Amino acid sequence: MKQEIKRGLVLMGGGARAAYQIGVLKAIAELQPRGEASPFKIICGTSAGAINAASLASMADDYNHAVAQMLRVWGNFHVAQVFQSDVGSISKTALRWLAALTLGGLGKRNPLSLLNRKPLRELLLRSLDFSRIQHVIDEGHLHAVSITASGYNSGQSVAFFQGNDQVNPWSRARRFGSRSDISIDHLMASSAIPYLFEAVKLHREFFGDGSMRLMAPLSSALQLGSDRILVIGNQRKEVLPRERRTRYEYPNFAQIAGHILDSIFLDSLETDLERLERINKTIDVIPTRHLKKSEIPLRRVDAYVIAPSIDPGELALEFEHELPRTIRYLLKGIGASNNQGSGLASYLLFEKGYCRALIRLGYQDALQEKSMLEEFLS
Repeated sequence: MKQEIKRGLVLMGGGARAAYQIGVLKAIAELQPRGEASPFKIICGTSAGAINAASLASMADDYNHAVAQMLRVWGNFHVAQVFQSDVGSISKTALRWLAALTLGGLGKRNPLSLLNRKPLRELLLRSLDFSRIQHVIDEGHLHAVSITASGYNSGQSVAFFQGNDQVNPWSRARRFGSRSDISIDHLMASSAIPYLFEAVKLHREFFGDGSMRLMAPLSSALQLGSDRILVIGNQRKEVLPRERRTRYEYPNFAQIAGHILDSIFLDSLETDLERLERINKTIDVIPTRHLKKSEIPLRRVDAYVIAPSIDPGELALEFEHELPRTIRYLLKGIGASNNQGSGLASYLLFEKGYCRALIRLGYQDALQEKSMLEEFLS
C-alpha cells in the first residue's frame, strides 16, 4: 500500500504582512473540492504566521471553511482589534517610558512593551477553538501543528507542537521541539515582537517572537515528517541587486527599526532553502542502496516557495492614512511615514485596506504559480 504524502506548510512571521498568506491559501482553496480536509498534514507557524497556522489547524477537517473564516477576519481587520491604539492608552504608555528613562528605571512599574495586545488575545479567544486541534488530529485530518517561540532566558528557539503519537520531541543546536497542547499563550508568545509587544511566560520561561534566532525556518516541518513543503514568505524576492547610490542620508529611527525587523523576520529563510537544496543535490548523487544502509536517515524533501511580487513595505505607503491618528503621529515622529521608514509601518498596519491589498496580491501571485501548486498538491 502506497504511503500517503505528508505535505507541510510553513507560514512565516511579519505582523500585518501575514495577510498575504491568506490570499495564497484562498487560491489553493479554489484547487480543492469544497468540503475536503486540508491538503496540509503538517502546519508550522511563526509570529503572525503562528496565528494563521493555529486557525488552519483547528479547522483542518474542512479547508475551504477554514480559509473563508480567515478571510473574514483578515479582510476586516482594524488596529484596535490587535493592540490598544486610543489616545489614553498610548499616552499612558509613553509617560511610563519617559518616567523610566528619566528616573533611570527606578519606577515601581517600568513599561514592558510599547503596545498592549489585550484586544488581540480577546479576538483569538472568540475566534479559535483550540480543543478542535486534538479532534482533527485524532480524526486523521492533521498529523501535527507547531508554533515556534524564542526563549529570552535560555536563548533557545522552541517549536511547541501538537501531533499524533508518531511525532517525537527533538533537540538540535539552539532549537528544540517540545510536545504541548497549543493554546492562546503559545500564539501570543510567538507573535510578541520585541519592544512592541510584551513577552509571555510559558512554563518556567518568558518567550518572545518566534522569528528571533530562528536560523532554520524549515526545521519544524522537516522534523515533523514533511515529504514536501510549501513556504509562504512575506518579502519580495530580489531578482537583481539593488542599485547602490553614491551618497546616502543617515538612517532615521524608523529605518533602523525596520531594518532590524527585516533581519528578524526575513533573512533566515533564503539561507535555509539553500541548505535544503544542497542536501537534496547530495542525496541525488548517492546510490539508493547506500542511503538505505546509512545510519543517518536522509531523504529528499522538495520545497516550494510563494513570495510577494511587490514589496509589502512599499505597498504600505498607500495605506498609512488608515492607521489611527495616534499611531500615525507616533510613526511620523520616528520617520516611518516615508519610503525609508515604510518597512516598520508595514508590520503594524492591521487595517482593512492594507490587509485586503495583501490578500489580493497573495491570491494573484499564487495564480501565477498555479502549475507549481498543482504539482505540489498532486
